[in-house]
Amino acid sequence: MADKKAKITVLVSGGGTNLQAILEAQKSGIIKSGEVSLVISNKSDAYALTRAANAGVRTEVILKKDFASADEFEQKLIETIDANGTDLIVLAGFMVILSEKFTGHYDRKIINVHPSLIPSFCGEGFYGLRVHEAALAKGVKVTGATVHFVNEIPDGGEIIMQKAVYIQDGDTPETLQKRVMEQAEWQILPESIEKVCSKIIGNKQNNSVEARKMDIYKINDIAELIKDNSYVGRGIVAGKSKDGKKAVAAYFIMGRSSNSRNRIFTEKNGEVFTEPYDASKVEDPSLIIYAAVRSLCKKLIVTNGDQTDTIYEGIKAGGTFSGALATRDFEPDKPNYTPRISAILNLDGDFTYEMSILKSADADGSACNRYTFSYAPLSGLGHFVHTYVCDGNPIPTFQGEPERVEIPDDIDEFTDKLWGALNEDNKISLYVRYIDIETGKAENRLVNKYN
Repeated sequence: MADKKAKITVLVSGGGTNLQAILEAQKSGIIKSGEVSLVISNKSDAYALTRAANAGVRTEVILKKDFASADEFEQKLIETIDANGTDLIVLAGFMVILSEKFTGHYDRKIINVHPSLIPSFCGEGFYGLRVHEAALAKGVKVTGATVHFVNEIPDGGEIIMQKAVYIQDGDTPETLQKRVMEQAEWQILPESIEKVCSKIIGNKQNNSVEARKMDIYKINDIAELIKDNSYVGRGIVAGKSKDGKKAVAAYFIMGRSSNSRNRIFTEKNGEVFTEPYDASKVEDPSLIIYAAVRSLCKKLIVTNGDQTDTIYEGIKAGGTFSGALATRDFEPDKPNYTPRISAILNLDGDFTYEMSILKSADADGSACNRYTFSYAPLSGLGHFVHTYVCDGNPIPTFQGEPERVEIPDDIDEFTDKLWGALNEDNKISLYVRYIDIETGKAENRLVNKYN
């Protein structure tokens, strides 16, 4: 699946202006290594909850008055935060002093933005307008904001980033507060979040190196790979059944737009085609209507587009799978540039199979990278390639080698597992074929969401 983002939980108490800055920074790409997945407020009427809901972020309200002690309140916070799989906690105007027990539980996993240049005007009693009132009373000429890790000492954790703001003649606490937010807090908080999240992701990757070394021969349950992924796009599986007797191919399609979802699979003379479910609603058939599965000379061709015909004609003319695909590129659907994925099962001798993905080399679609994978079949092992990592805008394309997946002996077991794991809203059609390697006899299953 995708390169994962760090999960962020934001704790709020009020209007949520800093939360809004975080959400906008996510949207603009300033924050790309993390994503706000939960917002918790200790006040039920905090407008920050509305901001979160408008952005489609899950919210929780945990009221201190509902608990017999501060310890019980913090324990509920911990349970909620941990259940979210949180990697980073951001305090965005959270008006609660957290205990050493709480901050110690999340060592270097909590950050806060403070409206001064720490160590000036910080610590107990310095919050909100009080900070700016103190700065003006002292007559300092420069103030600003600081993002820091949170520990048991108020505003005492390691500094991550600071930004200065000049005090102007005639400033009031209110005007100074506004300018510090606009010129400092809303800039360095998102930048600090990205900096910390990037490090979190990097550490996770480094820590998993040894695990990955041990898992290079792991065979995955395909349902586990896709069940929590709303959009893997179109996918192909090729491999060999567990008893070693059958060659296996599967192809599924998903769709987000009404045009893309307006499709079904049909089977004619052993070949599979995508067709409109409602021909009157077809908007653009160019990339969604094609032959998906064709057979030629004991070879089964499976693709996600009209390159099925390109491979068919190329082999018919004496060419090869990769040679035929050398004439094709990824799909021209800017900005996604959907990869063309293909597989061929060779049954005219010892069973082998090949897979291919053609994908854009850059975000501009200026060049095509071509990858071909040739496999010696192993019993119970298949390889799974799909067009997209996950949903997005633009949608991120598949990365790396096709994933290793388990292939059972029973076609219905495999069909049900794959169809059941695909996202209910976006799945459209699935075709599975088991071919007896010795006799060539085939057994098929075809599932359409729209019958």
